[in-house]
Amino acid sequence: MTNLTTKLFRPAVVLLISACFGSSIAQSRKAPPGGRTAVVIDERLAAVRSTPSLSGVLVRRLGRGKLVAVRAARQSGDGPIFLLVNLSSRTQGWIEREAVVAPWRVGDDQRLLRMIRGSTEFDRVTRARIFLDYFSRSPARVEVLQLLAAAAEEVAPRLSRDAARRLGGNRAETSEASYFLNYSGLDRYNRQGVRFVFDPGGRQFHYDGAAWREIVRRYPRSSQAEEARMQLARLAELMSKR
Repeated sequence: MTNLTTKLFRPAVVLLISACFGSSIAQSRKAPPGGRTAVVIDERLAAVRSTPSLSGVLVRRLGRGKLVAVRAARQSGDGPIFLLVNLSSRTQGWIEREAVVAPWRVGDDQRLLRMIRGSTEFDRVTRARIFLDYFSRSPARVEVLQLLAAAAEEVAPRLSRDAARRLGGNRAETSEASYFLNYSGLDRYNRQGVRFVFDPGGRQFHYDGAAWREIVRRYPRSSQAEEARMQLARLAELMSKR
């Protein structure tokens, strides 16, 4: 193997899928065989090609969160480093290294953290979800929990407005809360383990606080814990008025 490939396969950090917030999401995915697991974080770069080159024939384009099995790495002639990956037991190809992160690759938690900081709304949620599922031992985990919670609460007003517009004046004899909490715009957040509660007085969604509760439980002395307690107290007060 080249020096690059040797460097790539440093001794692994044991991958432990979180037993806490949203762990069932990661457990429902299965990596293909034949290599070491990595996950797509940037679908803009996730073109799998037949050769390690930007001009290589496209095999498949992968979506964010897709798992691949890394077999080797190679520097391309046109600049990027490519990884040889298995997509399944029968399909393989080359993908840019920057399109994926791996729990066993030194520094990838920090690279993903920087991307999460630069993302907003649903993009931040999905990338934070990947971090929480695959970097359970990273010291940055508490910050990512805070970023995810903030993104969920920030998007709640827009989701509330969208749900209200969809509801309009046409509803059967059932509670307004049922219509709001069945709003299809919540589905993709739900699949990421992010859930909302509904305040009927204000006709408003609020993030249910799961990440804040994990911060308080697992990182009670962190700087993020004080804010988490304040947010949970605010949420409890809002919900007590229902």
